[in-house]
This record gives sequence, C-alpha cells and structure tokens, in this order.
Amino acid sequence: MESEQAILALAALAQSTRLDVFRLLARHEPEGLAAGDLARALAVPQNTMSSHLAVLSRARLVTARRHGRSIVYRADLKAFQSVVLFMLRDCCNGRPEICGPLIEDLTPCCPPKPRRKANA
Repeated sequence: MESEQAILALAALAQSTRLDVFRLLARHEPEGLAAGDLARALAVPQNTMSSHLAVLSRARLVTARRHGRSIVYRADLKAFQSVVLFMLRDCCNGRPEICGPLIEDLTPCCPPKPRRKANA
C-alpha cells in the first residue's frame, strides 16, 4: 500500500459520521446496507449520507452495488486490513517487541470455528 492510499483511508475515517458508517457497515457484513437504511440508522439526511459514502468510496473503504432501486454499500474489510497492516509494518519496522503487543490486542474476540474435516 502506498502512503497516499493510507492517508485517504485514515482521513475518511477521521470524521465521526464516516467512522460510524464504516463501523455499521462492518457489523452488517456480508449483506451490507442500503444508503437510505444507513441514513435512517444514523439519523443523517440522505444527501449528507451520500456525501459521506462518496468519501468512503474514494478512499476504497466501501463498495457499492445496485440492488433494484437501491444502492447497497458494504465495508471493504480487505482494504481496511491493508491500512492497518501498512501502519503496523511501517510503524513497527519489523520490531517484534513493538508489534507483538499490538497484534495480541487485535486478536478477534470471537475466533472462527475450526472447519470440520470430511470423513475419508
């Protein structure tokens, strides 16, 4: 990831409504939410929500697809992961004594269930 892309993503998330939008979309993965539902959930006028979604889209943190008359938005968690990894790699510079505690704190609260192996 280039610094420019990281700056765009971090700047997009540095505004409270956009951060709320991204967090709400992340909670609704993988289905996403329609723009109108986002606006209602966060009590934001639809035209204002549209502007916030445009900023998040330009920062490549959300994706959009048309579903009938609605546009459904989804958090791009891979893009967010790239930003976080960029910051960790850049700031820690490969020093495990710095990165280790940060990575430990990022361990998910709900680890995925192990996949069951098919009987052979």
